[in-house]
Amino acid sequence: MFSTIKLYTHHFLHLFFPHNCIECGSDNLNTSDVLCLQCLHQLPETNFFSQPNNPVEKTFYGRLNINAAAAGYYFTKDALIQHLMVELKYKKNKKAGYFLGRMIGLMIQQSNRFNTIDYLVPLPLNPKKEIQRGYNQSTIICDGIASIIHKPILTKTVIRTHFTATQTKQNRIHRWQNMENAFAVTNTKVLEGKHILLVDDVVTTGATLEACGNAILAIGNTQLSIATVAYTI
Repeated sequence: MFSTIKLYTHHFLHLFFPHNCIECGSDNLNTSDVLCLQCLHQLPETNFFSQPNNPVEKTFYGRLNINAAAAGYYFTKDALIQHLMVELKYKKNKKAGYFLGRMIGLMIQQSNRFNTIDYLVPLPLNPKKEIQRGYNQSTIICDGIASIIHKPILTKTVIRTHFTATQTKQNRIHRWQNMENAFAVTNTKVLEGKHILLVDDVVTTGATLEACGNAILAIGNTQLSIATVAYTI
């Protein structure tokens, strides 16, 4: 009887508050999800979280002393993963970011390479962009990850110290120069002796993550790992 009432209530609420897959429009999905199972299976997983020496880690060889690094999905233009990123970053769809964060959290949970993480740190967004957007997309992703692995999030401990030009159309050297000294730690005692998981949406050249990671590793006895939603092929 109770299950029947619950089912009718669900269908009634759906009439007034429809919840559909943002890719195909199907209504056959959980209320906490943004993709149906069919579209979810279209996301190109990397399996990097369980693989040492994966391409994300190789991006930072000789540049950043990390414990582990990984991305959950391959990023390609005009694909579903780009659609989700656009929803998160430019259409204020925080649910998309939280959902992707949960997916990354499950990958971390299933891996034994990130077991000693103490804190999650979202990559600080350019302050002007954060004001325009109203939020930092990396913080939303962290919220999703934390819902799975239950680690605290530090949003004020690492900051951007100055405005930096967009990285999109710059080469690797210019990206690195653009990000040099762009980050600072506001409370060193919080990070001392801790293992930090630095979180971002997409890793390309890794210049921004490198600059932020170096600011964190400048604190005594600190360890660093990196997790992103996607990796650009």
